[in-house]
Amino acid sequence: MGKKARAIVDLSLKDLVHDLNKAYADEWLAFYLYWYMAQVVSGKAYEDMSELLNKLAKDELEHAQELADLITKLGGIPVASPMDLEKHANAPYTSPPKNSADINRIIRIVSEAEAGAIEVYNKLAKKTCGKDHVTYQLITHILSEEVNHEEMFENLLDR
Repeated sequence: MGKKARAIVDLSLKDLVHDLNKAYADEWLAFYLYWYMAQVVSGKAYEDMSELLNKLAKDELEHAQELADLITKLGGIPVASPMDLEKHANAPYTSPPKNSADINRIIRIVSEAEAGAIEVYNKLAKKTCGKDHVTYQLITHILSEEVNHEEMFENLLDR
């Protein structure tokens, strides 16, 4: 963003970048968790679950990329060290289930993670609504995808 675009943001850019960095860290942790579970999942319907988790992991990585781009445009720097991701995240990293064939546990882990992401992005949407149109648009875009992810996995539990 140029000077004028940053100047019209009616929020503390430092606070906004801090919040976006927390969401950025969340997305990296979600990406890794989903990608990891996609690699090790086993048991009944493991191929379908692996495919679904890999798709979801790609979405989370895309969110991290979009947030990194925005953080940079706002004059900030995304969290640089993988070792710092959990420290800067909104929630701690959730370990995958020890039993890689426990599909229901995997689904619950993903559903809970998506519910947490929905809370984070909802707060960011409220914070930026009418105060930073560019950030608001990105946040609501990511929020809508997180809502879809949660619904998709909740529907799997209902089967």
